[in-house]
Amino acid sequence: MKEKNFVSAVVYARNCETNIKPFLTHICDYLDSNFLNYEVVCVNDASEDKTAEEIKSFASEGHGTVTLLTMSYFQGLELAMDAGVDLAIGDFVYEFDSTILSWGEGLLRKVYDHSLTGFDIVSACPENSGHKEAALFYQLYNKYSRSQYKIRTESFRLLSRRAINRVRAMSRTLPYRKAVYANCGLKTDAIMYAPLCPIPKATDVERTKQKEIAVDALILYTDTFYRLSLGFSIFMMLVAILTGLYTVVLYLTAHPVAGWTTTMLFLAVGFFVLILTLTIAIRYLSLILKTVFTRQKYVVESIDKLS
Repeated sequence: MKEKNFVSAVVYARNCETNIKPFLTHICDYLDSNFLNYEVVCVNDASEDKTAEEIKSFASEGHGTVTLLTMSYFQGLELAMDAGVDLAIGDFVYEFDSTILSWGEGLLRKVYDHSLTGFDIVSACPENSGHKEAALFYQLYNKYSRSQYKIRTESFRLLSRRAINRVRAMSRTLPYRKAVYANCGLKTDAIMYAPLCPIPKATDVERTKQKEIAVDALILYTDTFYRLSLGFSIFMMLVAILTGLYTVVLYLTAHPVAGWTTTMLFLAVGFFVLILTLTIAIRYLSLILKTVFTRQKYVVESIDKLS
C-alpha cells in the first residue's frame, strides 16, 4: 500500500545533461511506487550545458509533478538547495546534492522507513568518499564543534517538515545546511552504504565555492579559528612579557644605550595591551556571529504529554 505522506524530492542540477534523465527516472519510479502524492523540484544552478532542456524533456514525458527552478547565476550547492527546499511543500523532503546514482535499490525506502521510527533527519552516507580535503574538513569540524551529532559526506538526506520548520526558525540564513541540521536539536541519524561507483570530484569553480563555505562553517559553528587566534594571542603576550622582563634585567645589570630601555619597555607594554585588546575584540565578534545566526534561546527535541 502506498504511503499517504506527501513527499518532495529536491534535486541539485548543474552541468549534468548526461545523467539527469536516468537519475530523475530512478527517483520518480521510487516515488510513484511508494507514495500517493509527490513532487520533484529540480534546481538548475546556472548550468552551462543542456541540463535545463533535459529536465524539460523528462517532464514532458509525464512523470508526475516536476518543477524546474533556475538560479539567476551560479550560487553554489548551499544557496541553490535552500531555494529548492523553500519551494517544496512535502511532509517529507529528500535532498539530493548530486545526480550521481551511487546507491543500490532499496536505500531510498530504507531511509524513509528509518525516519518513521522517530528521526527527523536521516542521511545516506557512503562508507568512503575518497576525498582527502573533505575528510580533513569533517575531522576539524567534528573535533571543535559542540554538536552532539557528527557530520560526514552525504549523498542524500530526508527531512521531516518539523525539521525544516525548526531550522528556518533557528537561523535567518543557512550558510551550511549540514551544520544547522546537526545543531537543530532534533533526532538525527545516518545510514552507511557501500557506494556502487566513485563519488566524482567537484569542478574548480565548485571547489572554490566549497572552500569558502568550509571556512565559513568552521568560523560560525566551531571554535577552530577562535582557538587559533587565542593561541597566537597568548604566544604574543608571552613574547611581550619576556621582552619587558629582559629589558628590566638589562637595565639593572648592564649599561644600555640611553633611552633604549624606556623605548623597549614602552613597546612591550603597548604590544601586550594591543594583543589583549584584539583577543577581546575577536571574542566579541564571535559572540556577535552567534547572536546573528542563532535566534532562539534554547533547543527542545520534543514534548510528550503524559496522562
